[in-house]
Amino acid sequence: MPNRVRRRIRFQTTALGAATFTIGCCVHAATSSAAPVDRYGKPHIVYILADDMGYGDPGCQNPQSKIPTPHLDALASQGIRFTDAHSPAAVCTPTRYGILTGRYCWRTRLTKSVLWPWDPPLIEADRLTVPKLLKKHGYRTACIGKWHLGWDWPTTDGKRPVSNSRGENVDFTRPIGGGPTTRGFDYYFGTAVPNFPPYCFIKNNRTVGLPTETKPKTMFGHPGPMLPGWKLVDILPTLTQQAVDYIRDAAKQPRRPFFLYFPLTAPHTPIVPAAQFQGKSDAGLYGDFVHQVDWTVGQVINALEETGLARNTLVIFTSDNGSPARNGKNASGPAGSVIKEFGHNPNRPLRGMKADIWEGGHRVPFIARWPERIKTGATNDELICQTDLLATCAAILGEALPENAGEDSYNILPALLSARRDKPIREAVVHHSGQGRFAIRQGRWKLITSLGSGGWSRPRSAKPEPGGPRGQLYDMAKDLSERHNLWLESPDVVERLTKLLERYKSEGRSAPRRR
Repeated sequence: MPNRVRRRIRFQTTALGAATFTIGCCVHAATSSAAPVDRYGKPHIVYILADDMGYGDPGCQNPQSKIPTPHLDALASQGIRFTDAHSPAAVCTPTRYGILTGRYCWRTRLTKSVLWPWDPPLIEADRLTVPKLLKKHGYRTACIGKWHLGWDWPTTDGKRPVSNSRGENVDFTRPIGGGPTTRGFDYYFGTAVPNFPPYCFIKNNRTVGLPTETKPKTMFGHPGPMLPGWKLVDILPTLTQQAVDYIRDAAKQPRRPFFLYFPLTAPHTPIVPAAQFQGKSDAGLYGDFVHQVDWTVGQVINALEETGLARNTLVIFTSDNGSPARNGKNASGPAGSVIKEFGHNPNRPLRGMKADIWEGGHRVPFIARWPERIKTGATNDELICQTDLLATCAAILGEALPENAGEDSYNILPALLSARRDKPIREAVVHHSGQGRFAIRQGRWKLITSLGSGGWSRPRSAKPEPGGPRGQLYDMAKDLSERHNLWLESPDVVERLTKLLERYKSEGRSAPRRR
């Protein structure tokens, strides 16, 4: 690895300030040894969600990474790093739905792909979300960053704007419905999606300024309205400052807990690292943008430390799916180009990439720090999923979730706290590709459903197997790179996992019933 990747890198605190991510978790009532609320009070919760960062991007995950990530490496050394953590989907929108609701998104109207410009809200208005749960227990709640879960856009003619259009009939002088502040958040600041219109920030339920211009064709992204003077490179620094300011403001009421959901816009396209980060990695503009994400994490953590909030803050850093490994050319680049051009594989050592059903699509970094509660420098190979946040937060607050909430959410606090257990926390995890294809993982076994079943297409990086099995089965304990298909050799495992997946679908839940 190049020397400049190995060395510790320190940045002076700039006008962007500092910020930290945290998340609160808790144990079920039966796990009496971990009653963090009783001893320490309700923890502050910060959840940092990178966008399209791969399993092998951080140095603490991949010794061969060509990107310096000193802040993520430090976070891992101060807490716990999970090596078998998964996003509920291999693409953006469904993962965000799952994180906030504890429910797999394929149970909704969105059974593949993502929401597109001007699409309506995906989270049901009456569904329990993580911020709704926490507000019941006195938490301040904020979402700062990329929403990508739909809005009810006001229009000049009363007709819903056409999906993926230029939004010609959207009325930006009126409040926007169906956004974060209607789904449990007290405060929102961010962008709907950085490469979708409107090209402007949104604060609570209104645009910050009026997007009266049209995005130039030379600027990356879908066509549509833009705020005059809008610059893509300013998005992540502005969001970082907003997160830092929120933490500092929360410190004025230190006894009132807060939840900060901080979904970043990077290293997703547009890949536009700020000037101070360019050339700081050996993986091109993509690597520089990941390096800037690492800096953002450092800013947040610094803010927690400086305000004295860090001691009782659970920080969780993760990513919404794997990386498409673009080199950043013209703010994007072909999928896989950063591997070919720079020899850096963001998803190393996994097969596949963003949108794929293979591990590279959905096995993600997952690092948690909670001083005095979580062991430092720990690693854990427990199978977990990002849908587990809701049940974990409920456990930490001693609340039982209703039957119609968190249907795919498990309490993982025992794993966070390294509590001894006789069996795995999760019975299984269901994986879902961008094309709508299913897989199910239980213990060492991973079953990928048959090619073409249910109308799903083959993952784009898959190769057909003429005359071979239509499904795939892998022993993940021996074959992490998913190269040896055991479908024909283990029919009993295929049958068992197929039945389990079908049961999860038909019963509308995968988590045990609570009553």
